[in-house]
Parts: sequence; C-alpha cells; structure tokens
Amino acid sequence: MQLVSAPEKRFIFLLLRRTLAALSIAALAGFPAHAQSRSGVPHAQRRGAESSGGGVIEGAPGSPSATITIKGDQLPAPPFKFGGKIQKNAAQSTPYWPPRIEPPKGAPNVLLIMTDDSGFGVPSTFGGVVPTPSLDRIAQNGLRYTNFNSTALCSPTRAALITGRNHHSVGFGVVAEQATGYPGYDSIIPDNKATIGRILKESGYRTSWFGKDHNTPAFYASQDGPFDQWPTGMGFDYFYGFVGGDSNQWAPNLFRNTTQIYPFLGKPGWNLTTAMADDAIAYLNRINALAPEQPFFLYYVPGGTHAPHHPTPEWVKKIGDLHLFDKGWNALRDQIFENQKKLGVIPETAKLTAWPHDLLKNWDELTPDEKKLYIKQAEIFAAYAAYTDHEIGRVIQAVDDMGKLDNTLIIYINGDNGTSAEGQLHGTPNEVAMFNGVQVPVEEQLKYFYDKWGTDQTYPHMAVGWAWAFDTPFSWTKQIASHFGGVRQGMAISWPKVIADKGGVRNQFHHMIDIAPTILEATHIAEPKSVDGVTQSPMEGVSLFYTFDAKNAESPSRHKTQYFEMLGDHAIYHDGWIASTKVMRPPWDVMGRVSQDPANFPWELYDLKNDWTQSDNVAAKHPEKLKELEKLFWREARKYQVLPLDATVATRLVTPRPSLTAGRTVFTWTQPMTGTPNGNAPFILDASYTIKAEVDIPQGGGDGMLITQGGRFGGYGFYLLKGKPVFTWNLVDLKRQRWVGDQIPPGRHTIEFDFNYEGLGLATLAFNNISGIGRSGVGVLKVDGELVAEAKMERTLPLILQWDESLDIGSDTLTGVDDADYQPPFAFNGKIEKITLTVDRPKLTPADEKMLMEADRNNKASE
Repeated sequence: MQLVSAPEKRFIFLLLRRTLAALSIAALAGFPAHAQSRSGVPHAQRRGAESSGGGVIEGAPGSPSATITIKGDQLPAPPFKFGGKIQKNAAQSTPYWPPRIEPPKGAPNVLLIMTDDSGFGVPSTFGGVVPTPSLDRIAQNGLRYTNFNSTALCSPTRAALITGRNHHSVGFGVVAEQATGYPGYDSIIPDNKATIGRILKESGYRTSWFGKDHNTPAFYASQDGPFDQWPTGMGFDYFYGFVGGDSNQWAPNLFRNTTQIYPFLGKPGWNLTTAMADDAIAYLNRINALAPEQPFFLYYVPGGTHAPHHPTPEWVKKIGDLHLFDKGWNALRDQIFENQKKLGVIPETAKLTAWPHDLLKNWDELTPDEKKLYIKQAEIFAAYAAYTDHEIGRVIQAVDDMGKLDNTLIIYINGDNGTSAEGQLHGTPNEVAMFNGVQVPVEEQLKYFYDKWGTDQTYPHMAVGWAWAFDTPFSWTKQIASHFGGVRQGMAISWPKVIADKGGVRNQFHHMIDIAPTILEATHIAEPKSVDGVTQSPMEGVSLFYTFDAKNAESPSRHKTQYFEMLGDHAIYHDGWIASTKVMRPPWDVMGRVSQDPANFPWELYDLKNDWTQSDNVAAKHPEKLKELEKLFWREARKYQVLPLDATVATRLVTPRPSLTAGRTVFTWTQPMTGTPNGNAPFILDASYTIKAEVDIPQGGGDGMLITQGGRFGGYGFYLLKGKPVFTWNLVDLKRQRWVGDQIPPGRHTIEFDFNYEGLGLATLAFNNISGIGRSGVGVLKVDGELVAEAKMERTLPLILQWDESLDIGSDTLTGVDDADYQPPFAFNGKIEKITLTVDRPKLTPADEKMLMEADRNNKASE
C-alpha cells in the first residue's frame, strides 16, 4: 500500500529543502540550534551587523529572535531593510525577519508614581502625621528630595511630568476643563512634544498608565474621539483609569484603553483605589509571564487625595482610632514643623510661615460644632491618603515579588500640587456644590452628612484650615503658583542597583519637567529629534540623575531658572532667589470678582538661600534684584507661551471651546446611547431649553430613563416612574426640584419639558459680572401638548454639572439624580422614537450691555 502520494512527496521534499536552507544560514551566522532567547526561540551568540535603523542587531540578522537597540533620533525607527532573498518560489527564497526593538542592555524598569492634591506636610516621609509606609520605604531605600516643585494645579503638572516641558509649552496653562483658545492654554499637547511614554514605547519598553488622565482635552473625551490625545494615543500601550480632574471612587467613569467599563456593578464596597492596584499587579504579572526580561514603564497616578475623599471603612477606622487631629490645625502645623526638622527635610534655621489669621480662624476660636465637623473631615482625608499609599505599596511589592526591584527606578511624588483649599472655609459634602458657588452651612453638614462623610453618599472635601496646615512649613495651597504651599512636593526615588546613598536627602531645586529627562538618562535612551516625521522641540527640563551619586549630594542644582504661573498668580525662580506676586485671590474663592490685570500684580522677593520657607519678603531691601527677576519672568513668559495672563477661575469652565456640540442648538437621538462626557454634551445651564421625547410606552406602563446628565451630586433626569412622567433637577444634592404628571397609558406619546430661563446668561461674564448665571426659571411639563405640571425654580446651577458623570439616553450610568426614585441603570422599558433637545441662549440687548459696562466701571472705581 502506498502511504504517501507523489504530490505529498514533492511537498515534503520542498519543505525539507526550505528548512535546511534556513538552518544553513543560521549555522553560518553562529546560530546554535540549542540556544534559547528570553522568549524561548533560538538566538545567536554573537553581535550582528548594523541595521538600516541606525542600531546594532543582536543575534543572527533576520532570525526570529534578532533584536536591536535603536539610536532613537527618529521615532518610530525607519523600516528595516529586508536582508533575505526573494525568488519566484518560496523554496528558492530566504526569509528575513526585522529585528525586535529593545531598550539598551541593562535598562531599568521604571515605576513613576504620583498622588493628587497632597502638600509637603501630608506624608510621614516629610514630617506629616499621616502614615505613609510605602513612601517611607522608597525614601529609606533611596533618596528623599526636599526642593522639588510642581505647577500648582493638576493637568498642568501632569503635562509637565510626561513631556519634560513647561505646562504652557504643551497647552496646559490650566486644567483641561478650563481650556481657552490660546497656544499655552488649549489643552492639546502638540505633535512636536512627544511624551516620555511614546519615547520609551518606540524604544522597546512596555508602557502603561493607571489612574487619573487629566491630559485628554475635555472635548476629545467622548466615544467619538479623536483618541490621539488619550493615553493609548500618547504612547501608552495600556490604560486603566478615569478621564478628568477627579472621579467618584465608588462608581467611577472608568476606562480600559478607550472603552468605558463598569466592574463595580453589583459589588458593594468596591473601590477604585484597590481595583486599580489589582489591575496594575495583574498587568505586571501578565507581561512578566510572557517576557520576563522585558523592561516596563508603568505610570501610576491614583485619584487620592483629590476630592472626593473616598477611603474604605477599614481605613476610616484605622485613622480615626489614632486621633491625629483632635488638637486642631494650629497644633498640627507645630507638630509637622517639629517632625520636619527632626527628619532633616527642612533646615534647622527654617522658619514656620505665619498663620493667616486675617483669612482663617485659629482652632481655639471655633465652636464645638465646627471642631467636631472639621475633625471628621481631616480624618477622612487622612484615611484616604493612608489608603492610597497602602495600595501603592502593593504595586511596589509586586515588583519586588517578581525579583525586579533591584533594577527598577521608582519615582514616588507626593502630590501634583499643594493640598487643596477648594473645600472652602467650612468644607463641603459635595465638591460640585463648591464649583457652583454654594457653601453648605456647618449645621446642615452635621445634620445631613456627618455620618455619611467619605461614603458613596458624599463627594466630600475638607475645610481650608486643614489644607493650609498640610502644606507646612509653607504658606498657601493648591492653585497658588507664587508660594511654595502650592508647588512644593515631597519626592522619593529608589533604584537599588544604582543609588548607594540609601536614606540620603537631596536639597537641590528641581521641577516636574526634570523627571522625563531623568528617565531618559537612566535608561540610556536618546531624546528623539523626530517623531512621526515631526521635528521635536527639545525637552525643557534638566535631568536630576546627577543627584543619584553621593558625591553630588551637596552639589549646586543644575536647574537654575524656573517660571511659575497659574490663574494669573506668578513667580520666577533663579539661582536661589524667587520673585513672587502677592496672592490677590484666596484659592477657595472661585466665584468672586477677579482682577482683569494680573500682569500688574504687586511683587514680593525672597532670598531662598537664607529663607527656606519663603517667610521674609525682602523686596524693599533688594529693589535691583527684584527688577532683574521681573524682567526675567516676562522673558520666560514670552518664551514658553504663558501670555496672555488670565486670573479667572470657575467662570473659565464655561468658556466656549471646540466640541461636538459647538455652534449647535438642536440635538437629536433616535436610540439609546450612554457615556457622552460633559465636554461633548449639550450645555443647558443659564439658558432656556426644551426636551421633547417621542416614545412608545409598553403594555403594563412605562418605566425608565429617557435622558439624563449628571448624577447624585448634581444634574437632571427626565424619566417615567411607574407610568408617570418625571423631570428632576438635582441641585447639588441639597435640594431636588421635581415636575410630575399623571400616569400615561400605553402607546405612542410625546412628553415635553420646557424651561424658560429668566437671567441674562453667560454673556455677562464678558463684563466680569456673574449676575447673568444661576438665575431663576419656570419649568413646564407636557404630555401630548397638554400641561401636566408647572413650577418655578428660584435658583439654577450656574456653572457645572457633576463632571465625572455623563449624558445618557435610554438608561442611567454610574449614579442617579434621585436615589429615592430609582437606581441605575434604570433602562427605559419602552421604545424611544426620538428625543430632541433645543437650547435657546439669552442674548444681550444694547441696554443690557450699557448697564453691565457701567457696573464694571463702578466696581473698578471702588477697588
């Protein structure tokens, strides 16, 4: 019996011939069949030839295991020249694989960690009372940096961190949600300033981003993209986190890459802080199992301790049992200051800056109710800080468990700016209220929110006094770029293989823009000259790699000059001196009248070589030095796109900017759709509007959401509840205004809500006047053209809905606008034929404009 046919014999012969040909090429290249690479395939034992990509190939050129370390001046690397042979038939041809790009031999893993809204005096590592053993671990195994600085606000600091350029240079002069149409403020990182993630990825690293993404423009954050300014478009292979300034940690707007996910559904007690660490550890183990020697770059930026302060009950109890804050904020400052001197993170000669008694009460001046509430607020904040550090420690331990800690560069930055004062004077159970200019009285906080503080029923922030104390020994807080309370961040760096001076302290002046250059120097990867064919603008930071050597412990800083600017407040550091503008607006006042002339803010001068804490203004003693530095500031401001200066704050949230809705007044949906973020959703505040829903109600009655935007802490919902039409305005969880009609029978119906706004609208802001926003209006609910409910709403939300929620059609994601009515997803059980939203914005008359100009003149005259 013939077992193999003639055609089969021919096929086997050709296959053997092709295999032998390949083996002979490998043998000629010194390619032993028994040698194995890190991926389990044979590799060569000698260095190969230089490639067309400009690097040197390791292994047999053309073999599946060949690798290359590229020169990196051009990214991505140019296509590699095919080195095999192609004939008409594969049997006479020779295959040739392009080499796999790898980082330089011995390049470290990089774990870049940064927490949120945490000042210099928060962690135990820098004298704080909040236990942060994970940050302590990095400091004890490496170096502690005492003179490291941020930009004073979230998005700008993060843009500087990942690009190595000043925040205005990359379009982030302010947070993404406040972008304006100037190059330094448009929230778009330009193509000529590639991120550190992109550079490392193209150089062979596995790159990932976990946590807060505050560098995607608000108008790019929808399912429509574009996605080039998302983490996956900025050089990060994998993203697990939320988009925006902050997020509810119990029910976050969470994304895996660019897809929104809801892992918390049906899981009471789920918290993003833990889930994020779980996902990062799983990611590290996954890539380690696939390629154990593959270097990684992991950017880990949790939401803690930005509001909302959402620790788990376990951590609330742990911190509460310590009674850290019973003596109040003045005593806390003294304690932190004493700890800092003992630790050596401030000089023995340093002075504690003065308490701002003209702005904030001393602790002993407070009522018993105030003390009770404020202690609770501080304990929840501290629990969140300790909880965040603990979960960071789990990620660090995962690296250790894989045996990779020795050659991992860990950079752990405490805070992207100083501690936040945005909780206002009394704190708030709902940060959304603060950004709408609403202050919740102490008695109401105690009555309605005290026992819920930090749970999913609150979106809390603490009182200003604590924020000031947590920035000890400096003055001021987040938002203030001119004083170190807003910009001084404790940082620890470890790299056991390289840093021998374990437990050392470094006092050299450095800035967020210095981290990317440091990583490049540590990894021996060149800064590219071209990315995607676009010539790159050089990084503006200065590597602090030199400080890793104990011989340079006392060396002068190589970062000589640095400007600061945020929301009009500005400063210039140069070689041990800083000229700072006087703080003209307390950072907790986000709604008040603002100066239209920040370019002429008065200056102060500090000699930092003799005044570490910026406590002694010596402008009168050194007028020539002040003039020199002022001139230097304007030179730097022009160089780095800082102009024009703008001192507006919350009102900048409603600045017109590009979006899917820009220029439109009519919006239509014909099927369910969820997840449209605020930056791309129709803006109905401070305007009249009509929402018309054409629906088919099923037998048994209609139930479910038609359209909603926002959630538990601020927003609106239009829905059917057990057959009845309901329109609810959630006024920052302090009041709910409802319009309710009678039960609607099955069949096709048109349900309509009309709102007639009675104010002048957003246009008054152009006259530095907020009188047009947040005004009253009359709402009317109709069914098939018949009025079923009418009510006046005396006050409306002026500026923003809950920002981490979205506009949803046909159901409600994350949290609902009224827990008493329904729980998400509350999908509509009928059929939506069409929902139409029409917005009618007020227009100023000539008489209105004349009145506003006169009011502006009078205000200026009274200043």
